[in-house]
Amino acid sequence: MAIKNILFDLDGTLLPMDQDIFVEKYTKGLAKHMMPYGYDPKILIKGLWMGTGAMIKNDGSRTNEEVFWEVFSAVLGRDARDDIDTIEQFYLTDFQNVKNDCGFNARSAEIIKPLKDKGYNLILATNPLFPSIATHSRVRWAGLEPDHFSFITTYENASFCKPNPDYYAELLAKTGCKPEESVMVGNDVDDDMAVEKLGMKSFLLTDCLINKADADISRWPNGGFDELERWLNQLK
Repeated sequence: MAIKNILFDLDGTLLPMDQDIFVEKYTKGLAKHMMPYGYDPKILIKGLWMGTGAMIKNDGSRTNEEVFWEVFSAVLGRDARDDIDTIEQFYLTDFQNVKNDCGFNARSAEIIKPLKDKGYNLILATNPLFPSIATHSRVRWAGLEPDHFSFITTYENASFCKPNPDYYAELLAKTGCKPEESVMVGNDVDDDMAVEKLGMKSFLLTDCLINKADADISRWPNGGFDELERWLNQLK
């Protein structure tokens, strides 16, 4: 079948970044923002990590959002959802400073916009660990707009996380896409190349490569943006 749907990862793919630096700036920034409201920074960061871990292990029975807030609030010993407006204010203000610690590659927009013009269904298959308010910001940091994509996974609309193949199965089901008509572009061998378990083709972008197990990446089409563009142009 002809390829109709192209799934893209965000962090390290369309938005170049050092994941460790991003996470450190994000967690410390949120902890600092919430201190005046009685949140202990160490406990808050612990809650973030435990909530994230719970989302990664989510079995699909609830959304990642529901799982996160249950665990996060339990660690903090208070219903943090009572302060959701304050937390969202962080994403609108101090979180935007994290952009300075991310890279930027104009090739992202140069790749995405022509594909949209050609009629491909573009989906942002970013690991759904963040609320939409944060994810949409990171899309814009990459020089793109959320409406470049027909669907963006966030913790509100997903019940699994990468590298669980069920994350991709759920995404395809929600968007009505068939695996054989879809391809995935990402930079993480474990998280993004997991689509092969569903029979999907994939391209491994190596600019910000994550290859924790030192796998032989020659088994997948791979390379930088120039190689990606050539690979996309030959899709049928």
